[in-house]
Amino acid sequence: MESINNLCPLCNGSAHFFATTQMRTYHKCETCLGVFLDRAQLAEAQEEKARYLEHNNEVDDPRYQDFVRPIVSSILADFGRNHKGLDFGAGTGPVITKMLSDAAYNVSPYDPYFQNFPELLNEQYDYIACCEVVEHFYRPLREFGILRNLLKPGGALYCMTVLYDEAINFEDWYYKNDQTHAFFYHPQSIAWIKDHFKFKAVEIKGRLITFRG
Repeated sequence: MESINNLCPLCNGSAHFFATTQMRTYHKCETCLGVFLDRAQLAEAQEEKARYLEHNNEVDDPRYQDFVRPIVSSILADFGRNHKGLDFGAGTGPVITKMLSDAAYNVSPYDPYFQNFPELLNEQYDYIACCEVVEHFYRPLREFGILRNLLKPGGALYCMTVLYDEAINFEDWYYKNDQTHAFFYHPQSIAWIKDHFKFKAVEIKGRLITFRG
């Protein structure tokens, strides 16, 4: 099964079979080194939404707040109350919106399933929070293009996800067990995004990735 049968949905590079695990097949891009789920096995919209509804995302849960705090703390350090923000992929419990709003920040939640306010995609923002979202992108090239266009010059895009690298045993890797995780980014994938979308800089601190426009 070594034939090239999928183009990378991020960089359109050639990809080869990478692994089959838990009855799901993954491919690896030869250019950006991203790993992605076979397109025939991507979840349908109703299945994807049902999976998200299983998440216990209460905005007042201290553990949930601690989980997103790297993004919130970075925004509080980099921007002020006069700046405009977007919580992209806010989900069933828009905790980032809640925490920033409690600090009197101007931020709006958007989610195609649960906070579906498409008019928000017609505006631009000083900062965008994207917590545990980018791994769900079926078409990351398109989605990162949308995010880049939503960002004002000099703005920042904060993403939280777990990067894949060669030190990880994919078969045992917990992060691939969620069937709605469709794309796993390698540090080289992040570098490709920076260059392709002409971000001025990118910083990787654990699972927090900050693109600066």
